[in-house]
Amino acid sequence: MMKKIMLFFVGSLLLFPTLLHAQLKGASMVTVGHGWAKNTVNTAVFRKNSLVSNDSFQFVAYYDGDGFLVLGKRRLGSEKWITTRTVYQGNAKDAHNVISIMVDGAGYLHVAWDHHNTRLRYAKSIAPASLELGPEQEMIGSEEKNVTYPEFFKMPNGNLLFFYRDGGSGSGNLVINSYDTKTSKWQRLHTNLIDGEGQRNAYWQAYVDNHGTIHVSWVWRETPDVASNHDMAYACSKDGGLTWETTYGSKYRIPITAFSAEYAFRIPEKSELINQTAMSADEDGNPFIATYWRNADTDIPQYKLIYYGAQKWNCRSFDFRKTAFSLSGHGTKEIPISRPQLLVKGKGDKVSLLMLFRDKERSSRASLLKVNRLDKETFEILDVDTLSLGAWEPTYDTELWRKKRQLSLFLQQTDQKDGEGVLDATPSAVQVVDWKAKF
Repeated sequence: MMKKIMLFFVGSLLLFPTLLHAQLKGASMVTVGHGWAKNTVNTAVFRKNSLVSNDSFQFVAYYDGDGFLVLGKRRLGSEKWITTRTVYQGNAKDAHNVISIMVDGAGYLHVAWDHHNTRLRYAKSIAPASLELGPEQEMIGSEEKNVTYPEFFKMPNGNLLFFYRDGGSGSGNLVINSYDTKTSKWQRLHTNLIDGEGQRNAYWQAYVDNHGTIHVSWVWRETPDVASNHDMAYACSKDGGLTWETTYGSKYRIPITAFSAEYAFRIPEKSELINQTAMSADEDGNPFIATYWRNADTDIPQYKLIYYGAQKWNCRSFDFRKTAFSLSGHGTKEIPISRPQLLVKGKGDKVSLLMLFRDKERSSRASLLKVNRLDKETFEILDVDTLSLGAWEPTYDTELWRKKRQLSLFLQQTDQKDGEGVLDATPSAVQVVDWKAKF
């Protein structure tokens, strides 16, 4: 049953954004099924992707109440989802063990799931647009025993990239594989793109723009304690991931280290800097990064936008939050705000953007910060719905946004115990919100 959200829209909320709860106008919501809700394994921000589409179908993936991998699809523009429970199960009790999916240029669905310093678990559909997966398989066969944070990215030619961490928190390496749709084979591009030199590891976010440039930014973590996160570094590749460079065109010697990295912004340790947030780029290929941390003169973390424009790195803070919190310790944390997601449109002075987030100050709803013009100080905050989502973090269909500037957002009410605890919770509704961006 399609639930229509046809509510009102208000003007700029710059002065008092947390006191008003305007809602998104013209969006629609549909329930797909019910998913595991004992932690946030279905709703982590580093899922690439929870939803993904090609020119004909949109696909979804989530764990059900028994920890089985569920796949679904619908024709673009349709309300009707078809779902299937696969034979594959994951350790859903660990909130790191997310499911990531992508559709290649030939229409095959690729799925990776159930990773936290464990062996690679990967399969692809037996036919284009099929929800039936073939057997689990290797990609390369090496550096596949300690996999975490699997992420697929699609290149403009239909080939795929697969990013993951090889190793543990504080000492992991960024591995990149490339998939050729013509040969149906994977090859290794880099075994160690970013090297922590045994002292630290990089927590990255990546984005492939419409020109085929691969953007990667990362924070360094010195120890497994999240409080040791610091700085924001950057690299890009314009040849499909083979070679990497800085914003000013200087070639990196691989692996990139803390000494050789370009820094978009310097952020000290113990700044409540979160890891693995979001990247995007404008239509000129300039990188944009969304994250949060607190400045030294305050206890309140605020959402930040780091972006490259006018041949330099810039930082903008959206200072609407009123509540302090602190990040420290190991494992998946219970945090009053989500990591953000970022969608960018336009170029030059006409860049506009959407930042998706969840904040306890806004009753833990799915919210959207909207900037109509980056060169203006004003912004608006809208709630997607009135539903309180607990510890949900936003994930969306990157390919639908890329092709049609349409937001398709994965929603599920989930909560997270600090560390890797699980709750005594029954499965909750998995929903998809669709909105054709009007900005």
